[in-house]
Amino acid sequence: MMAVVDTNVPVVANGNSEQASADCVVSCAKRLQSVMVTGQIVLDDAWLIIEEYQNNLRSAGQPGPGDVFLKWVLTNRSNKVKCLLVSIHPTGPNGSGFDEFPLDPALKDFDVQDRKFVAVACACSPSPVVLEAVDPGWWIHRDALERCGVQIEFLCQSDIRKLAGE
Repeated sequence: MMAVVDTNVPVVANGNSEQASADCVVSCAKRLQSVMVTGQIVLDDAWLIIEEYQNNLRSAGQPGPGDVFLKWVLTNRSNKVKCLLVSIHPTGPNGSGFDEFPLDPALKDFDVQDRKFVAVACACSPSPVVLEAVDPGWWIHRDALERCGVQIEFLCQSDIRKLAGE
């Protein structure tokens, strides 16, 4: 299974998200382990996703599951069996958009920082699943994203529904 992994998944797996339940932390850690053992991660070839991982992970002290995942990503970035690299093309001020990001008007308020994950998913064929933990913006925009061909696997549905006000 190919997956694009939103940064909040390894952050939650590290236990560094106050809004994530204990079950959510376990779910994220298990899903990352599954990607590392039997899956393939999809990344951009310009390091945008990896840089975001690096800026949000690396726990002080004992490494958590998210930190282990980051090390695995860095180790396997050039391993075509474990990692697929795609090109995405930034547009707008400070790379706030991407040519590959869907033009659907329902996505105009989608978080600028998360657009790289969508762009990577859209640039890849066959389409990978995007793994998501507790970012309510993904939940709120899920119908529009899915209409545009972006498959999302919500690892913490009860948590994200609560955060989205449902």
